[in-house]
Amino acid sequence: MKRQYIIPIFVPHLGCPNDCIFCNQKSISGQKKEMTKEEANKIIKNYLKSINKEDAQIEIAFFGGSFTAISEEKQEELLQVAYQYVKNGEVESIRVSTRPDAIDKQVLKRLRKYKVKTIELGVQSANNYILKRINRGHTFEDVKKASKMIRWHGFRLGHQMMVGLPESTRLDEINTAKQLIKLKPKMVRIYPTLVIKNTKLEKEYKEGTYKPLSVVQTVEICKDLVRMFADKNIDVIRVGLQTTDEISDPSNKNSEVVAGPYHPALRQLVESAMWYDAIVGKIKKLNVKVKEVEVTVNPVDSNNVIGHKKENVLKLKDTYDVDLVLKQDKKVKQGKSKIEVTKTYTD
Repeated sequence: MKRQYIIPIFVPHLGCPNDCIFCNQKSISGQKKEMTKEEANKIIKNYLKSINKEDAQIEIAFFGGSFTAISEEKQEELLQVAYQYVKNGEVESIRVSTRPDAIDKQVLKRLRKYKVKTIELGVQSANNYILKRINRGHTFEDVKKASKMIRWHGFRLGHQMMVGLPESTRLDEINTAKQLIKLKPKMVRIYPTLVIKNTKLEKEYKEGTYKPLSVVQTVEICKDLVRMFADKNIDVIRVGLQTTDEISDPSNKNSEVVAGPYHPALRQLVESAMWYDAIVGKIKKLNVKVKEVEVTVNPVDSNNVIGHKKENVLKLKDTYDVDLVLKQDKKVKQGKSKIEVTKTYTD
């Protein structure tokens, strides 16, 4: 199987018609200046130099501001640069990220012309009250309409949702996942709400009217969401924002994050918590007092089974007085496990 590479090109805040209260795209993307065709070309060339093309599946992705809401001239300018690499065979496909209310037949026709394969929509929530509360500027009806058009025109559909938005509850977030599943995306990104400098949400946080989720709360809800999408074979391609100089621990001098559930390995925390639940669930079904359990998994899953900083090993010992022994076997399917009780308290 070829290794997948994404060449990210950030087009910060150009296409957004309004400011969501949580958003400062220049901080989130780390991109301070306007993206030009010359700069885009330079980024692509630099990335390609470091990729072994014989064993690679490469995609150019336009992230940041809503791509299809920027001027048609700018869209064409940037797409033309990316398309040249698709035409000459150096890159397989192009991906864009945009708003649900910036999709129509004309837009899709343009994207098809330049061989765009994937369109990701920033959904954030299925609750119209919350969308209005965060000044999103569109409704969930726009999400449904855009999603159906994207799929009907043969593009791969992606969704981006958020947890911990102002006034959003766990039930809202579960319902958002249920509503997205109905729209049949191929992939989903789950982002926690972070309080970023120079945003309206920072003002609310400082006034005490907004309280962000903790890391533990974020892991608990994301765990449920990942399970829901996985059960429907929808790929969760990211949990948490990409760590950059700007998006890092609030204690860092250069960080733009004021507060919120930032963690550099949030996805690992979520997947480790899911493994912990699976192991405990199997142990509880056994009619014996378990002292030691041997878990055999694919080597890819081993770090998540042990947990971040051996969290699962320590928690099993502290909570259930069970020792965890990990074994690796490439024959075990990724995401699956073999669990064997090797010692009980009656031995």
